[in-house]
Amino acid sequence: MSLEELKFTKEHEWVKIDGEIATVGISDYAQKELGDVVYVELPPTGDSFTKGEACSNIESVKAVNDIYTPITGEIVDSNAALEDNPELINQSPYEDGWIFKIKIEDESELNDLMDADIYEEYLKGIIE
Repeated sequence: MSLEELKFTKEHEWVKIDGEIATVGISDYAQKELGDVVYVELPPTGDSFTKGEACSNIESVKAVNDIYTPITGEIVDSNAALEDNPELINQSPYEDGWIFKIKIEDESELNDLMDADIYEEYLKGIIE
């Protein structure tokens, strides 16, 4: 997957849009900051969340962090492979380490997300 296909949040979630479904995970930057991921709480399929609402959490050797929904919608799928292999988030954050899929309720919310180039600039501001 190319980073140009993705959108990002300031909380370091990435979003890949495919029709009315958005796949969500955490960025490579976020997984490096977390360190080794040891547990992921997946959001329940069928539950609805509002943009910016915590829907799950991720536990690493360093900390527990919330995962926020980048858009409003209903969870349609979660990555069950993470239950037995949470380290997939470290090994493949943009492919095998996706966390959930959400049905897009309000497409205008996508306008609030950053493209890869803007996200890179945002990261430079954090790292410096």
